[in-house]
Amino acid sequence: MCILLLLSSLLSIAHYGNITISYKSPPVGTCETAFSTQQQYTGWVNIPGQYSTNTFFWFIGARDPTDTLTIWLNGGPGSSSMIGLFTENGPCEVVQLAQGKFATQAREWGWDRGSNMLYIDQPNQVGFSYDTPTNGSLDLLTSNLYTPPQTLPNSQPSFTFLNGTFSSLQTNNTANTTEIAAMAIWHMLQGFLGAFPQYRPNNTAVGVHLFAESYGGKYGPAFATLWEEQNKRRSNGTLSRNGTVDINLASLGIISGCVDDLIQGPFYPSFAVNNTFGLTAINPVRAQLASASFSASGGCADLIQQCRTAVANQDPENDGDVALVSTACSTAYSSCTSNVVDPYSDAGRSVYDISHVLPDSFPSSQYLEYLNSASFLAAISSPVNYTETNYQVVNAFTSTGDYERQSLVPNLATLLRAGVRVGLMYGDRDYICNWFGGEAISLAIAAQTSASYASLFPAAGYAPIITNTTYIGGVVRQYGNLSFSRIYDAGHTVPAYQPETAFEVFARIMTGTSISTGEIINPSVYNTTGPANATHTTSLPPSPTNTCYLRNIEETCNDSQKSMILAQQGVIVNGILYSASSDFSSAVPTVSTSPDDPEGTLTVTTTQVLTGLFTATATPSPTKQNDANSPFKNSKTVLLGSTILSILALWLP
Repeated sequence: MCILLLLSSLLSIAHYGNITISYKSPPVGTCETAFSTQQQYTGWVNIPGQYSTNTFFWFIGARDPTDTLTIWLNGGPGSSSMIGLFTENGPCEVVQLAQGKFATQAREWGWDRGSNMLYIDQPNQVGFSYDTPTNGSLDLLTSNLYTPPQTLPNSQPSFTFLNGTFSSLQTNNTANTTEIAAMAIWHMLQGFLGAFPQYRPNNTAVGVHLFAESYGGKYGPAFATLWEEQNKRRSNGTLSRNGTVDINLASLGIISGCVDDLIQGPFYPSFAVNNTFGLTAINPVRAQLASASFSASGGCADLIQQCRTAVANQDPENDGDVALVSTACSTAYSSCTSNVVDPYSDAGRSVYDISHVLPDSFPSSQYLEYLNSASFLAAISSPVNYTETNYQVVNAFTSTGDYERQSLVPNLATLLRAGVRVGLMYGDRDYICNWFGGEAISLAIAAQTSASYASLFPAAGYAPIITNTTYIGGVVRQYGNLSFSRIYDAGHTVPAYQPETAFEVFARIMTGTSISTGEIINPSVYNTTGPANATHTTSLPPSPTNTCYLRNIEETCNDSQKSMILAQQGVIVNGILYSASSDFSSAVPTVSTSPDDPEGTLTVTTTQVLTGLFTATATPSPTKQNDANSPFKNSKTVLLGSTILSILALWLP
């Protein structure tokens, strides 16, 4: 795992104002795309400031030429957007080729179907972003990082304690509030759009699209608000127009967003015992106590209000540098988490999918091995190893109580009034940012936007989300530029569970069409019709068997597997623990070899629709459910701009 700092000569260097950007086109196959013509760039934007900030990005051009640019942010805080790229909605996914060999293949429902995509690791030190490359050690048993490198503990195998290069791990060298992170990303985008003007939308009517997940419920509205404010400053002359560009936002999508605990908090205990799957996850009395603690004097809601009053009076810019304010807000977060959210842990089930008994290994952690391989690090010229979650960033945000500092619903209402489309998308099996709370957020946004939104959005009925000719993927309430979608049979990372439905909802938010059908609408008068409530019920599927990933032991391995690792039993291949090597052999495709191809090439031929958005002309008729993904069939459809062809996926050593 120990890596050498790679020569900057491998990277192109550009300057935009006082911002430096270094980038390259990674070798073909680093992230396999549907078409070889899709341009890719990976690199870092160096942002001047009190500490070195090198923000990593990965740009992938759309499958069809377009002016559309979508920015994707994972949440955390402290989680890398490579999670989204490699396990959710990126153009490629990682697969095992053979022992010690990985490859990538094009993802059928990657969001590059409809847009140029820009994935950003933020704030500083997250993922491949870094301040100062620093040698250190990673304990895979605990996910703890140490600098300087430590000696191997006597109690564990050497393969569980690795040396590598990371960021400094200094909590002072990263953002500690959403507001600070927002300004850093505004500067980062100034550098990116300055270096790549060809990817700026070519007119203000198009604009960029921002989609953010989980803690992105805070990132999204805060970042978008800052962009709007900076545009106004450029317009009125308080911010120089030289060396800066407007970032005009067309739409904001929030996936499984935790936006405001003051609104969403009461729905944690209720969802634990009264969800639409008939699961009573915890003792109802325990749930009642958790619910009562939310509104009790000195409870969660009370403490959040005290936090926000302190912010307004003493730290209105949310700099996170007033100790009394940070203490009040971190106390509120701790109370809400312990008394309202955490009682669900009694269930022994994943907070990201109530159908999964712990440990939960979905989505796959296979990409962690690939992103830390020497060949991949060389392909993107990274001076640091990859970390999925940076706990220094987590600690920095926790220390200021950023979770509870501000109500972002007013920001979302302001964006709506400015003409920005706002779409909320929630999986109905997610607990940690559950759809009950998401629905409440949507109603709160409408209530604060205008009189028409306040009356007509709640009055809009739930319409089916027609994913394709045979499947209804959920339901949506939509009025004007605001929509709330409940996605059926999806956990927290919605695109990983329901890739086709997630893509269609994304594309319809982005293009401003009906979320239900994909049809062109007049948003000034459009609203969905249907039942007043999203009442669809079903039963939970069986919990899947977990896969134990060496680079994600805490989250994916059960106690027996952890004991096997410590005792050096079983066999670890490509970062996965197997009872025997024969289990690995049966888990990967057969590779054919020949004298001309001694390493082996796997050829997969499929017929897929690789581009185009689906528009329904009729609602699928209910019929006997054959499987979880196809409960409906028999409807007419229109597929716009489609290309159907056979794909040859070549698996290279």
